[in-house]
Amino acid sequence: MREEEVERLRGVVRDCVSKHLYASAIFFADKVAAATGDVYMQAQALFLGRHYRRALHLLNSSHIVLRDLRFRYLAAKCLEELKDWNQCLTMLGDAKLDEHGNVHSQQDGTAMYLDKDGEDREINITAAICFLRGKAYEALDNRAQAREWYKAAVKADPLCYEALECLVDNYMLTCEEESDLLSSVQFGKDDGWLLSFYSCLIKKHDKEHVVEAKFRELERETCITSSSSPFSQTLKNNNDLLTCKAEYYQQCGEYQKCFELTSAILERDPFHLKCTLVHLAAALELGHSNELYILACNLVKDYPQKALSWFAVGCYYHCIKKYDQARRYFSKATGLDGAFAPAWIGTGNAFAAQEESDQAMAAYRTAARLFPGSHLPTLYIGMEYMRTHNFKLAEQFFLQAKTICPSDPLVYNELGVVAYHMKEYQKAVQFFEVTLDYIATSLSEMWEPTLVNLGHALRKLKRYQRAISHYEKALSLSTRDFSAFAGLAYTYHLMDRFDSAISYYHKALWLKPDDQFCTEMLTLALANDCRSIDCRSTGRRI
Repeated sequence: MREEEVERLRGVVRDCVSKHLYASAIFFADKVAAATGDVYMQAQALFLGRHYRRALHLLNSSHIVLRDLRFRYLAAKCLEELKDWNQCLTMLGDAKLDEHGNVHSQQDGTAMYLDKDGEDREINITAAICFLRGKAYEALDNRAQAREWYKAAVKADPLCYEALECLVDNYMLTCEEESDLLSSVQFGKDDGWLLSFYSCLIKKHDKEHVVEAKFRELERETCITSSSSPFSQTLKNNNDLLTCKAEYYQQCGEYQKCFELTSAILERDPFHLKCTLVHLAAALELGHSNELYILACNLVKDYPQKALSWFAVGCYYHCIKKYDQARRYFSKATGLDGAFAPAWIGTGNAFAAQEESDQAMAAYRTAARLFPGSHLPTLYIGMEYMRTHNFKLAEQFFLQAKTICPSDPLVYNELGVVAYHMKEYQKAVQFFEVTLDYIATSLSEMWEPTLVNLGHALRKLKRYQRAISHYEKALSLSTRDFSAFAGLAYTYHLMDRFDSAISYYHKALWLKPDDQFCTEMLTLALANDCRSIDCRSTGRRI
């Protein structure tokens, strides 16, 4: 067969692959291999056609498999599909990381890496091998090694997005470790937009002005080449970028804004699964049971083998307070994917809702072990200890959560609550003020308890005017808050302003008529007010 005929056949194989005609690709690739002795294209076609055993046998039969990284990597990919993880690691060969987490070169003097079908901008083969090594270690439940190899893959080539996605989505790194990793990666001169995107991806817990600045920087990066560039026009409304923004809204408690944004994204792309997960979380927080029911039905129909689908069913049952069923479906989700963090946390929350503390703790501890980069399991463990009045242990876990994620306002709120219960009122005030400092500029109803708690702590320190101002701010967010009315009433009572105290006691009792404290204090305030009137009458001259 002449050389030009062989090249034409190579082109036919590539075209068959692009049109997903894998049987045809295998047929013609076999003829190319017969004519040239190059079996790589044939093995690639077999792999794409899901003939993993045959592709592996073909590669192992080739004498070049140990000297060409392409052959070794493709053979390892076959072993990945066959779930033979130990053999997959053996095929990838020995490799070590230096003290900075960088991998030593995969190539030696005898290595042959000649990718005749490569594009102008390839992803480094070293990064691909590091990523596959990380997947193998994760499948073998060695998450510490998996984390190191995923980090090495990102450092070897920042275009290896899958490695960063595994680190972020599987909560393998703390917020500080994510920032350190990103600062150590060498981006190309044309990859400024990618650096900005990755920064948005890991900055979800930062203050509002920091996160918004990152999004603006990304939009600027895409406009540098030309303001009329189609790329710059489309990236502003890119679904991945908008999902990243929705995750930020979810993290800072802006559930309504998050829900509206994810609804718009899913209207354009109903099968964007990362956005779907954020949408589920926002719908659960807002109590939209109908939305959860419809979404869960669609996911189970379209993706019955995905953990996300059964997690959605669990969210629906959790929303309607059927916690036994919720646990059953959360458990099914973790059975399908043991690394699906939301289902583990959902299981713990369902147990906690029924005050089954031991089982909730077990689920949270499993999540804390599997996902060291997520502060939520540790935070919820602290909440369970606080619920059982074990304040010292609760404080330890809240401080641990703060170490993992030092910018989540909810952590500081819980630290303030613990300090209040331990009668450390000055420390409680400081934590509540830090909480408000980390919240977005526009306070939502979610943070109304923080304002009330701050008011209580200030009242204990006898800073009555400041306490009153925070109670009133809480009432501006929610006009039916019993705690704020009761706090205002008691503060005015302590200031001997009995008319105001009586008024607010009545408002508090209108919301909660059987409250014993307000009932008793109202009686006392009325008696005190009568005595003060009598005193004023006795001292009046005629």
